Amino acid sequence: MKIGIFGGTFDPLHNAHLFIAESARVLEKLDKVLFVPTDRTHYRTPATATAEDRCAMIAQAIASNVHFGLDRTDLREDATGYTADLLPKLRARYPADGFTLIIGADSLASNAWVRLDEILQQLETFAIAPRAGVNEAAFSNAIAAMPSALRGRVRTLNLPELPESATLIRRLLSEGKSIRYLLPEAVWRYIADHNLYGLKDEVA
Repeated sequence: MKIGIFGGTFDPLHNAHLFIAESARVLEKLDKVLFVPTDRTHYRTPATATAEDRCAMIAQAIASNVHFGLDRTDLREDATGYTADLLPKLRARYPADGFTLIIGADSLASNAWVRLDEILQQLETFAIAPRAGVNEAAFSNAIAAMPSALRGRVRTLNLPELPESATLIRRLLSEGKSIRYLLPEAVWRYIADHNLYGLKDEVA
């Protein structure tokens, strides 16, 4: 079986996440895509919502897609938040399956990935989704810095650049603006019902 690994804080999960995951599944011929939320953030602001709330939103949003799953491995007490440490733990759970890591181009261009060669060695494919506003020079430099023997595992998904981000959604909420159709309806209702992210009554 071919499994896609899609990690992040998902704070909250939004429609662009789902579009990228489904597109990667189709383009890379994956049997399943696992959403792997984390609490250990090294390159971004810590999550605003609790792990319990974020997992609940993911579970509700992906319930209708039989090819999607939720994996809590990177929420365990021994999790480091580093992909190089996560993949062996997932390998122990899925010993016979091939892995495709799904990331956004912004993540590759903006962050110094730790032990990237170890990550690439554990993957069949390193699938990168285009994101709006990514520094092209930084992105190209990040690809060029990869070990040449492993660079063939890297693929850029043929997708439109998507401007939606969890940061944008949280900012709009803090400004009292509507974010309803940037999110799956189940996630929107969960945020409204649990008063997350400072949601104001007038936009609920």
